Amino acid sequence: MNRIPLLLFPTGLAMFIVGGLFMVLAFAPPPSVAQALPDNHPPLSGSYGGTALVPSTLADFFTPGSQPNPNMDTIASPFICSNCHSDYSEAITQPVEYEPWTGWQGSMMAQAGRDPVFYAALDIAMADAQFSGEFCLRCHLPRAWLEGRIVSGTLAVEPNEVADDLEGVQCEVCHRMSDPTPDVNNHPRDFEVLNTLTTTIPIDFGNAAMVFDPEDFRRGPFDVVGDLGFDPHEINGASTIQSLYHQESAFCGTCHDIGNPLLSWDEASQRYALNPLGEPFTDTSKMFPIERTFSEWRLSQYNTPEGVYAPEFGGNKQYVATCQDCHMRDVTGVGGSYFGNPSGMPVREDLPLHDLTGANTWVPQIIPLHPVFSATFQAEPARLEALNLGIERARYMLQHAAVVTAVHATDSNELTVRITNNSGHKLPTGYVEGRRMWLQVEGYDANGALVYTSGAYDLATGELTLDADIQVYESKHGLTPDLAAQLGLTPGESFHFALNNIILKDNRIPPRGYDYANFLAAGAEPRTDGLPDPTRYADGQYWDEVVYVLPEGVVYGRVRLLYQTSSKEYIEFLRDNNPNLGDPNNNGQILYDLWEATGRSAPEVMASAFFGGDNSIFLPVILRQP
Repeated sequence: MNRIPLLLFPTGLAMFIVGGLFMVLAFAPPPSVAQALPDNHPPLSGSYGGTALVPSTLADFFTPGSQPNPNMDTIASPFICSNCHSDYSEAITQPVEYEPWTGWQGSMMAQAGRDPVFYAALDIAMADAQFSGEFCLRCHLPRAWLEGRIVSGTLAVEPNEVADDLEGVQCEVCHRMSDPTPDVNNHPRDFEVLNTLTTTIPIDFGNAAMVFDPEDFRRGPFDVVGDLGFDPHEINGASTIQSLYHQESAFCGTCHDIGNPLLSWDEASQRYALNPLGEPFTDTSKMFPIERTFSEWRLSQYNTPEGVYAPEFGGNKQYVATCQDCHMRDVTGVGGSYFGNPSGMPVREDLPLHDLTGANTWVPQIIPLHPVFSATFQAEPARLEALNLGIERARYMLQHAAVVTAVHATDSNELTVRITNNSGHKLPTGYVEGRRMWLQVEGYDANGALVYTSGAYDLATGELTLDADIQVYESKHGLTPDLAAQLGLTPGESFHFALNNIILKDNRIPPRGYDYANFLAAGAEPRTDGLPDPTRYADGQYWDEVVYVLPEGVVYGRVRLLYQTSSKEYIEFLRDNNPNLGDPNNNGQILYDLWEATGRSAPEVMASAFFGGDNSIFLPVILRQP
């Protein structure tokens, strides 16, 4: 495997001073208590009492790797880690988010078990395909899944565990993961863990096919014993392991390359079709591609020894190569303390910022207002502040992910806009439902009157005007007529992500190093009108150009690139298709109410460019209908 020096996990590993786990437990603060569900509220984790459209079984969602094991060493509460990895920065005047625990708690990884969009979508998925929550929850609630609390695709609520389960992708879940691929450079313990697996099915990266150490051996990128001369995490003889795997993008690919195990490519019909039910299907190369972020990176120029020059993402690194280089950038600071006392702790220049920042600025706003999850943030204001800091970091990522230029040819009235993708994957990437990016163009005449608009958005209603010139970058999935007829649904564009079997459109901008043939083989190719489109982007192209023909009289204007986490159409779909209709507290209705209360997932400005005139000219706010 390609080993690239990196930055991930507990930098605090190298910074503790003594103390066995019994000390940590003794000083651990009580975990936040999840608020009780309102009366008659369905379970958060995908409840459906009727007959699903597809009578799938648990076997249909089997993924190789570690399986639920209630008898393994308990996954420690993340609050235990907070004792030495938070609340010490004031003493050394470093940004509070440099603390590993504090940075993490403001991330969407920490909120993966509280995401209201996820729960609204999961309800529908469970009504579409029986037990589908078994597949989804292993990434969103991995602690509960690994310890056997996901039963029939639903979280089996246990009062003593649920608060910690809802902490999403948490400390020990990551720090006990083991390399699924044998490598002579790995620690011997990794080979022992592979021998504990009960399945011999080969493991492909993605689809939550994780290998998890059943014993409490914690892993990270640093040589803790070599740095300190002792192991502060040692418990019952289990020493901290320096892990090369935690320095690789493949680690992140575990949950960021997802295919639908219910659907695979059928050569005869030349489409994705439902697999025979009741038996596992594990060939990820043939599954319907839901998300391909890891593959997009893997096939990009970033996946090279030299990487790409991008100091705006890499912190202390000028060149970035791995997921962690951008999403856990190197900073200079102290990663841990002795129960709040950082005196004597080493200052690292390769301290991984545990913020795991992506592009989501809206969902962190609604979680603290959720009728169930709000209790956590009311009881712990510091967690609310961490979320707000996470929003600002996500906004920074968006504002550096692309560059927009605009050239106005006055003789032809043509405006040529170029968007350059500076990220290591498609722009945008990830979960496709409701996620989009578009160009908004305004042209003014010599008197300052607005005479041309494309891509107008109404903040008051959440509606995007689909004018004749609009350019929206997105991926749209849907149902073929034969599968739709089989399921009793409407063919064409669809938000039924557990059932969709065709990609109708994918014009998202590829990363540096794009090659059509490679992307096609990975199920990540551009698509137009439901078909692969080799002409949409040329090999090597990581930008897009759009030409607008402006009306006579336009002398200056502005172009803005906007990004939206969730569209109005998607939020309304999640409300109107919830299987618990009639319950005012169903997850779809809760999400819709939160959407209305928080600006309707208002778009973020990623980049802008002026053309003609003086760039300092004031232009009115253009997030509106023309």
